[in-house]
Amino acid sequence: MRAMVISGGGSKGAFAGGVAEYLMKGLNHSYDLFLGTSTGSLLISHLALQKIEKIKEVYTSVNQNSIFSNCPFVIQKKHGVETIGIDHWNVLKNFYRGSKTFGESKNLLKLIKNTLTEEEFHMLKNGPKDIVATVSNLSMNQVEYKSINDFNYEEFCEWIWISCNYTPFMSLVRKNGCEYADGGLGSMVPIEEAIKRGATEIDAIILQTETTMFNRLPSKNAFALLTSMFAFMLDRIEGQNIRIGKYVANHQGAVINFYYTPAVLTTNSLIFNKEKMTTWWASGYNFAKYKNLETSQLELDAD
Repeated sequence: MRAMVISGGGSKGAFAGGVAEYLMKGLNHSYDLFLGTSTGSLLISHLALQKIEKIKEVYTSVNQNSIFSNCPFVIQKKHGVETIGIDHWNVLKNFYRGSKTFGESKNLLKLIKNTLTEEEFHMLKNGPKDIVATVSNLSMNQVEYKSINDFNYEEFCEWIWISCNYTPFMSLVRKNGCEYADGGLGSMVPIEEAIKRGATEIDAIILQTETTMFNRLPSKNAFALLTSMFAFMLDRIEGQNIRIGKYVANHQGAVINFYYTPAVLTTNSLIFNKEKMTTWWASGYNFAKYKNLETSQLELDAD
């Protein structure tokens, strides 16, 4: 049983899309299970449908307005580096409305429903593949995995959306009496879950470099500090997920093929830049192609 696992990573999901495109089109890999966290959950339904060009168009055309119904920050560019500053008016407006978060991401839910049709949902649900989104249940203090087989169209679209809600910058969702947020807060790379569901070979796309390649710049404001803190915590969670995944794979006899980003794509994955994301998609495709050609060459040399 072959699985594709895609980690969280916000706008860096464009790179993951490029890697997936090469694996599925260049190598003709077929997958029984697609498991994603955050941005990974946005990709997996369309990958399972083999509608790669459709999701590529989405990832290479979105901007802040496509995601946020109330964006809590403004993008500042200084010396060629993009950072975020607080949009005090939008944040105050959100709090005045009784929100618990700085911003709201209801436009993302609309985008998900506009992109994944009800007909496509039923094609997937009635098909042989399993599509699973990772969410964090803050009330129960646990990670949950939501399979397409267990929900109707509206519910599953909402779970995908919840998986992507990077609180406190995006929406906090109350559902079934519990508060839910981004799946990456609990499981950035759900390799262990893929193995539990029967995967024997996993292509894991990790939207981070394999080793730390930069030092973060000093924080300029409260939002910059928060994003740095969350990035630090998510990096630690990701590293732990990978170590556990490798351990479980060794004991279960499963094979994991890792695809890390070869270079730092961005230090703030909440910034959705169409030009950069178009470039990242192409970079992901070329990287996966080069990596597999290199592996094939090494195997030939060994023989």
